[in-house]
Amino acid sequence: MLLLRLIYESFSFAATSLAANKLRTILSLLGITIGIFAIISVFTVIDSLEGYIRDSLNSMGNNMVYVQKMPWTPPEGETEYPFWKYQSRPVPTLEETEEIVRRAQTVDNAAFLYGFGRKVQYGSTSLDNAIIMASSEGLLDVWNLEIAKGRYFTQSEMRRGTPAAVIGHEIANQLFDGLDPVGRTIKIQGQKFNIIGVYTKMGQNVIGGNSMDRYIHVSVIKSYYMIDVRNRDRGQTICIKAKENIDSEKFMAELEGIMRTIRQLKPMEENDFALNEVSIVANQFDQFFAVFNLAGAIIGGFSILVGGFGIANIMFVSVKERTKIIGVQKSLGAKRYFILLQFIFESIVLSVIGGVIGLILIYIGTIVVNQSTDFTIVLTSGNIINGLMISSIIGFMAGFMPARAAAKLDPVIAINSV
Repeated sequence: MLLLRLIYESFSFAATSLAANKLRTILSLLGITIGIFAIISVFTVIDSLEGYIRDSLNSMGNNMVYVQKMPWTPPEGETEYPFWKYQSRPVPTLEETEEIVRRAQTVDNAAFLYGFGRKVQYGSTSLDNAIIMASSEGLLDVWNLEIAKGRYFTQSEMRRGTPAAVIGHEIANQLFDGLDPVGRTIKIQGQKFNIIGVYTKMGQNVIGGNSMDRYIHVSVIKSYYMIDVRNRDRGQTICIKAKENIDSEKFMAELEGIMRTIRQLKPMEENDFALNEVSIVANQFDQFFAVFNLAGAIIGGFSILVGGFGIANIMFVSVKERTKIIGVQKSLGAKRYFILLQFIFESIVLSVIGGVIGLILIYIGTIVVNQSTDFTIVLTSGNIINGLMISSIIGFMAGFMPARAAAKLDPVIAINSV
């Protein structure tokens, strides 16, 4: 009952303070509002960006390895990326992909792929530098792709280099504007391709991932007649999917051994290929987000500190204005802790009001961003709780000294004060 009474009286005094000194209160609460807005908005954007990136990484597959010419990160122990060291390496090939699938015991499936830009036409509509994705037949399984309309390539179509294509959702909208693309013919570099399917819309992700929305997918055999890739770096990649419940180290060791055997490397020779895992990139992003969160906390912390001084100022003025009331309360038997808690609760209430305003502004901001861009920002319940907790802590810290000064007042002196 005492706690409820304290909370009720604190709300009453806080409301009276707000009503009686609107301008002073608004200016003081502005610091808390800006501080909560700064720190929680940073956390909200970082959390949303982190979720966005992790979704992109997950779409690349946790059980996937990408055999490429260059590693995604510098070698362990080195701070600089030795680009010159990797430039002369041979690129992965379709033949190597087939050998890996034939020899490996831990591999479920693999696909060879690369991309290049070409002008694409359908009637009078054209797309300049559209991305052509050339791959072997295993891509549908390796990337867990889904077909929305039509079908995927048959094995014979892939191996014979049939002029057929499966297009992404965005390409379908841009070229056909609502028409059903399946069965229609497009021109790529003057060559006719029959559209046999459309991929299910996946949405664009921040690091590319495995979204096919902006790609025109053709057989790698057919692409050899469109572009020279035998000795040129076009981003050739072998995507390898591990079998279920296969140990990651065993999987990597087998792939490394097979690739070294295929390329006839001697025991003491370095690998002339890179085995890139998604976990490598995930670890790099973990470090990035840790630093960014720290920077956001420091910047927001200074804003919160300024807001705390504003709340402390309100509370010192409030103690001064209510000195006589404090004297009457103490003369009627009010204990020190009662006066102390009364002002501390009032300070917390004022601080939380500023925090709530900041959270409301952030929520409005997320709505504006979500409606005006493709990027989705979510104000999570965790960040809302963090905002209220930070406000409460700042309110307690800002109100403690004024509350302590009020609790120590002599009732006789307080009653007789001017």
